[in-house]
Amino acid sequence: MKKILVTGAAGFIGSQLAHRLWKDGEYVVLLDNFSYGLEDNLIFDDVDFRNEILRMDVRDRKSVLDLFRDNEFDVVYHIAGITPLPDCQMDPAKAVEVNVMGTVVILEAARRFGAGKVIFASTSAVYENNDDFPSVEGHVVPPGLIYPNTKYSAESFCRSYAETYGMNVTCLRFANVFGPHIDCLRKQPPVLGYLIREFYYDRSPVLHSTGEQKRDFVYVDDLVDLAVRVQDGTGFDVVNVSTNAVHSINEMTGITARAMGKEHIRPTYVSSDNYWKKYPELYEGAYVISEKALNGEVEKYTCLDNSHARDRYGWTPKVDFETGIYRTVTFGVEAIRRRGGENDG
Repeated sequence: MKKILVTGAAGFIGSQLAHRLWKDGEYVVLLDNFSYGLEDNLIFDDVDFRNEILRMDVRDRKSVLDLFRDNEFDVVYHIAGITPLPDCQMDPAKAVEVNVMGTVVILEAARRFGAGKVIFASTSAVYENNDDFPSVEGHVVPPGLIYPNTKYSAESFCRSYAETYGMNVTCLRFANVFGPHIDCLRKQPPVLGYLIREFYYDRSPVLHSTGEQKRDFVYVDDLVDLAVRVQDGTGFDVVNVSTNAVHSINEMTGITARAMGKEHIRPTYVSSDNYWKKYPELYEGAYVISEKALNGEVEKYTCLDNSHARDRYGWTPKVDFETGIYRTVTFGVEAIRRRGGENDG
């Protein structure tokens, strides 16, 4: 049995990773400050983690150091972070504090108290300026927006600790993750969560541009499977977590509508700049965000090469796109019902 820490354990990905580790018989310590995490994510058919999770912020150096000193962690999964891109863009200092400094706090605690392995949740957004597809781990054109910059910077510190101290650190660059426990009700939900919410309330989902933008989507159970496999990797490594396949937003919308019996509701198409209208702060000040950056986020194409994950860790994704959407819809609809009354359009 390994003793494993999961930060961000009340979030979409962290909670399901924690559940998998628990089912595997590991001793799991959960941590979250609930800035984005939800107690609902901690409730599973066979276990309820709500009374076990530690309410702690990864920026709290003393508490984190005390936690590592009092435990001999074999593996640390650092999933905690600010992931909504607009939130990072509107408050870059906080994004750096959480996503970069919080990562350094975890790495330093792991160094001082001898954690066997650190696995860091990074993002495919670091490839936002790449134009070579499928994108490979060894080539990143430096990103421009705040969120991918924080993750790319944090990866650099992961490399620094691995190479300077001989630690074992793996960075997982997640493609667009979907699956049960996706948050359908937050202000800026992931696209599938947004579609489920709008169809649930019989609203026409607003799609930006043509809806033909294509992304690499990976089902959360497949991601978790790879996250478990990389525990045994030594030294420093960066791994794409992806399907190496792409699907359009229109395709996702159509499947979601069928799964929910809402095929009579057609999406509404608007220009790219409407994506940012909920965030007027980005247009304030002497210098405002560029149209290129605004449109680039909406129009971006993502496709990640997953051959490294296959060759080194024997991993291939198993859940197909449509099956994953149907499973996500089933959970998402029930989650909205449980949290009834929250209807943020």
